[in-house]
Amino acid sequence: MARKVTISKEMILDAALRMLIRDGYQKVNIKTLAAEIGCSTQPIAWHFENMEGLRKALAQYAKDHSRERIGSGSENAVDAFERMGREYIRMATDEPNLFRFLYLGESPLSRTYTMSDLFGDENENSIAEKIAEQTGLPIKSAVRCIQNTVIYSHGLATMIATGVFKASPEDAMFMIKAASESFVMKERMTDHEL
Repeated sequence: MARKVTISKEMILDAALRMLIRDGYQKVNIKTLAAEIGCSTQPIAWHFENMEGLRKALAQYAKDHSRERIGSGSENAVDAFERMGREYIRMATDEPNLFRFLYLGESPLSRTYTMSDLFGDENENSIAEKIAEQTGLPIKSAVRCIQNTVIYSHGLATMIATGVFKASPEDAMFMIKAASESFVMKERMTDHEL
């Protein structure tokens, strides 16, 4: 008697993420996912109950996938911040469907952000403190530089991911570095005026 192949939750999420990256979020549904895996819809329904359950699980899986790729790494805060920017731009360039899903409101986990959300957790405050140290700026000025760089980077990455602007990852990073340096210079000038 032939042994049944077990379709795990991770197998389903891996296939759904592949489809999302390749085809876009709108193409991922229980039937197309079952065809991608080569199984019936039953294992998907069993693991996730319905499409809403699958969407939420896929959103968290994609978010975790993105965070894992960025990783931690360098102790140098500027290098770590730059690495995060490079990965963000690389995703917008090479995986625009994933970028749109995670950062342009397609995910069921999407929400509206405020300026304080950009640097609210302890790890991000640590980055701001290290950047303040390395640039010689007061912490509030360093936070403003980081927020402005994140907003500029997001705008540029959005333009790349939606096809409105064409730039290589190297050119995009050059633009982001130049903007970030301008933000630091502006904060230094403002700090001296006080």
